Amino acid sequence: MQAWIKEIKYQLRWGLPIWLLWLLTTWWPNNRVTIWLRGMLHRPFFKRCGRNLQMASGVRLLNSHNIEIGNDVYIAYYAWLNGLGGLIIEDEVVIGPYVTISTLTHCYKNGSFRFGGAKTGSVRIGRGSWLAAHVSVSHGVTIGAGCLVAANAAVTNDVPPGMMVGGVPAKVIRPCREEEAQITSRSGFGSSA
Repeated sequence: MQAWIKEIKYQLRWGLPIWLLWLLTTWWPNNRVTIWLRGMLHRPFFKRCGRNLQMASGVRLLNSHNIEIGNDVYIAYYAWLNGLGGLIIEDEVVIGPYVTISTLTHCYKNGSFRFGGAKTGSVRIGRGSWLAAHVSVSHGVTIGAGCLVAANAAVTNDVPPGMMVGGVPAKVIRPCREEEAQITSRSGFGSSA
């Protein structure tokens, strides 16, 4: 009976409010104002959240009370983040659309995964990293600072800082290289200078 009471308290404090917030804001368009407002409204539901969190529509958060987010983080639409085992997203991280980050894995027991339980492992995404669309990050992984994880990659092992990785499972492709930007703001879009 004690477990049920604990679960009800958890759902009332974390699960239900996050779901209601998702329900109320997911239909908002994705523009600068609503992305900023959605991030601001979600801030109280994280273990720690820095300034200027930006969240697009449809982001699903599970166990957000174990998620720490740094400053200037952007989470694109329909990302799925499970913080049960502890998730740290450092400053200036960009999480692309449909990214999945899970801090747990199911265990195989008696010939089945269904009732085998789970084990957790914290995940850390380093400062300034970019997880492109449809990336999957497994439990217990650390992605170093300044990394680019290519679209559709499955990260199952730690990634050293400053590396571009891709594939299934993700492997180092090359070090990230500094580049000169053509566009640095929306007002610069389309300019030839």
